[in-house]
Amino acid sequence: MDLNRFSQQITDAAGDTTRSIPPVDKWDPEFCGNMNMTIKLDGSWHYEDSPIGRQSLVRLFSSVIKKEDENYFLVTPVEKLGITVEDVPFLVTQWEEDDNSIVFTTNVGDRFTLSSNHPLELREPPQALGAPDSTPIPYVCVRTNLWARINQNVYYQLVEHAERRHKNGRQQLFVTSEYEPFVIGELPE
Repeated sequence: MDLNRFSQQITDAAGDTTRSIPPVDKWDPEFCGNMNMTIKLDGSWHYEDSPIGRQSLVRLFSSVIKKEDENYFLVTPVEKLGITVEDVPFLVTQWEEDDNSIVFTTNVGDRFTLSSNHPLELREPPQALGAPDSTPIPYVCVRTNLWARINQNVYYQLVEHAERRHKNGRQQLFVTSEYEPFVIGELPE
């Protein structure tokens, strides 16, 4: 697969690629095989085992990622190529409070508000992350069926911002966004 040809197909299909997300959910092209592209645990993108250094190219590819069942693909209206994702395709690398909302920013520049449309859930991380005793960590939905892991530094900042409550015999840490509580962790009693 020629990256330049594929990126040109994305640009042609998406039009302005400054950060608009093409309607990949409506595209259902034929599967054309696997591409030797991997999104690593640290959020970096690699092609042919080499890091993709151009952030603009990573952002372009991230705009056309799609997940079906447990498989990830890069899609255009005419091609669907399988890629490898070691955990999830995105990392939340920044957050800010805006009025009564928490706004996240991912490693590829997606910005969204923590809400019922972009929920947070606790998941067991991959063993390669080295989380103690498979302690669940927060992930948040970026867009349809595509999730981001909350980066460790952002998580610690959220913990400092969090409130505590007892629920179902457990002590929970939660943050509030759009007047809705989201559990970011549980503490032993």
